[in-house]
Amino acid sequence: MNLTSWGNYPLIENKAHPFTQVKDLEDILAHHEDLIPYGNGRSYGDSALSKHIIQVKPHNLFLDFNETTGQLHVQAGILLSEVLEVFVPRGWFLKITPGTKLITVGGAIASDVHGKNHHNAGCFSECVAFFNLMLPSGDIVTCSHTENTELFKATCGGMGLTGVILDASISLKRINSRYIKQTTIKTKNLKETFAAFERYQSEPYSVAWIDCLAKGKGLGKCLLMVGDFQADGDLNYHPKSNLNIPFNFPGFVLSKLTVKLFNWLYYGKVFKKISQQQVDIDTFFYPLDAIGHWNRIYGKKGFTQYQIILPKETSYEGLEAILSTISKSAKGSFLAVLKLYGKANNNYLSFPIEGYSLALDFKIEKGLFELLDQLDQRVIKYGGRIYLAKDARVSQAVFEQGYPQAETFRALRRQYQMHEKFNSLQSTRLGL
Repeated sequence: MNLTSWGNYPLIENKAHPFTQVKDLEDILAHHEDLIPYGNGRSYGDSALSKHIIQVKPHNLFLDFNETTGQLHVQAGILLSEVLEVFVPRGWFLKITPGTKLITVGGAIASDVHGKNHHNAGCFSECVAFFNLMLPSGDIVTCSHTENTELFKATCGGMGLTGVILDASISLKRINSRYIKQTTIKTKNLKETFAAFERYQSEPYSVAWIDCLAKGKGLGKCLLMVGDFQADGDLNYHPKSNLNIPFNFPGFVLSKLTVKLFNWLYYGKVFKKISQQQVDIDTFFYPLDAIGHWNRIYGKKGFTQYQIILPKETSYEGLEAILSTISKSAKGSFLAVLKLYGKANNNYLSFPIEGYSLALDFKIEKGLFELLDQLDQRVIKYGGRIYLAKDARVSQAVFEQGYPQAETFRALRRQYQMHEKFNSLQSTRLGL
């Protein structure tokens, strides 16, 4: 059975090589090329696809925890969901978490993931004290902000192209509840949306669902959700049981009409301009994880997520142009997410810069890639970039305009001969 990405696109014949012991991994590296580490298969595009895939997920032991400092040492195959199940009842939560808990710690580092609190907490690499990395030679090096720093900056956001992360020490944060006090702000257009983000930027967590099919005066209308942990002492956390999508939906299920209807209903469910409610961790941080195999909604041809970020000074004008183009195309998504980001870090290929990000899911269909090519040009025009963890098709030229440290990353790959051992479909396409 071939392993795929979460978007089920593209498809490639591959051979999977699981490992639990370091000596097994050494043997894999010695006998194969065109390898790429693969966690839980939640990367959307082709960043974890190659002829030979190293399955890191079986390498999944908890190693140590400091109850005083919140420092957790785990093997790279541990899922974030497993961390939550063990430590939320003990009063600890992830400092940085993306919109799914079903990824490995190794994958979180390789993608340098971010979440609803990037504007004040940064990327996942900010909570990483150190990790141990196996290089193509089989040597194991410890990388941190102060030790082997070039390897640290290349690996965090490096999409698995520097080696295999074996284990990592990450910082957890103290919490005193499994509940979030959520405030929802309903806006009528993009101007109100930006004003709301700025007004509530002191809130620890924020994210907006945006109606990407809205036009005219309603362009950019959204539901902005902000929040913080309650302090009620209730830590009785139990993951929710999942609904499950048992098969791939027919292509006609997601159409302009159904997406428009969903957006109308979702936006209309909130009656007040500002409302408050109490929600649990899974509802606030991981709403889609409650639906097993939700990627099957997009049909057997799969889908791609298009996530871009623009600098703050060009975000309004750029997003107005991008949303207008999407709305006119009638290929919009019912999953459209807008977030405010803080300052960029120094990692070579990390995605965030200070500004606003837009993420949308598109089913693979005729005319889609031509639309995305148009959007790429608008992203470059306004000084933005595209998130590699979601990408399956961007050109090398567009990538290089968005990532000025790409050549530094390539040079490090050559220095350690990583390009002779670790490659993915994405790295080949981007010339990395």
